[in-house]
Amino acid sequence: MKKKKIYFLILTASLFLSQSVTVLAVTESDVEAVGKDTAAGNVFIWFLCAIAFLKISQKIDSFLSSLGINVGHTGGNMMAELMVAARGLTTAKNVAGSSSFRGGSFRVGGNSSSVSQSSFLSGGLAGAVGRQFTQSAMQTMTGHASNPISRRAFESSVKKGGDFANGVTGAVAKGNISYTGSMTGSQAAQALTSYLGQTGIPDAPSYSGVEIGGGRIMGTETSVDYPNGTAFGMYNTEQYMAPEGNYETVTTADNATWYKQYAVDTVDRTPYMTGEGKIAYHENIVQKLPDMPKRKDRV
Repeated sequence: MKKKKIYFLILTASLFLSQSVTVLAVTESDVEAVGKDTAAGNVFIWFLCAIAFLKISQKIDSFLSSLGINVGHTGGNMMAELMVAARGLTTAKNVAGSSSFRGGSFRVGGNSSSVSQSSFLSGGLAGAVGRQFTQSAMQTMTGHASNPISRRAFESSVKKGGDFANGVTGAVAKGNISYTGSMTGSQAAQALTSYLGQTGIPDAPSYSGVEIGGGRIMGTETSVDYPNGTAFGMYNTEQYMAPEGNYETVTTADNATWYKQYAVDTVDRTPYMTGEGKIAYHENIVQKLPDMPKRKDRV
């Protein structure tokens, strides 16, 4: 009985491949012959078949495993499979031209001789999968969720100073802290190193006590200039007014600009009562950050 099921599944998979493989050989002349709508639709259908084939292959693996035959794993996580499909869908941009996907149908717009690389499925499956994965990573890194796949992807990217990690860090850093949350701890310190483009740079500063979120990045920096460590504050230039006192403007990996200030010597006065019943002050010099600048949306 199991052998019959295996043969049936293999036959079904073969039919899927035979009916869809020709879409890989789409040429410019083919697109002109059938029209952009039809060509883009065929590509979309092919990727739906690809997802179905993944599920069928997984079922075949299960049957083979029950017979004692070692097999490779073909999947098991729909998000991973959607990511594979989304990667393939980006190749369909070359076929779709200036078409856009709306409600299950393609609508052509613009000059038929030009090819738009950004309009095809910009708000459809490919974009949705990418946004969902980024959102999952943001929630995981801010402690609002726990997704091991997102965490591993972020950790792998941050070690290389990759765009994915920098994109997630930037989104959290500039997000509304009430909704997005904040990144803290050692992971935030590593993310900041990547976000500032300092990964792999000799004598790069190290960071501790970092908190990222709400348009601010706060923490302690230890570097050649500050061997004993000093507090710093960074404020997004689109969200905050320029701070008072000395500051510098830094550009992060996502081309965002930030005001950066370091702690300065400040007189700390502690009141006490003298023997004559008068108020006096103990004065000490301490390192303290200047007052936080005002937010632009509250001015």
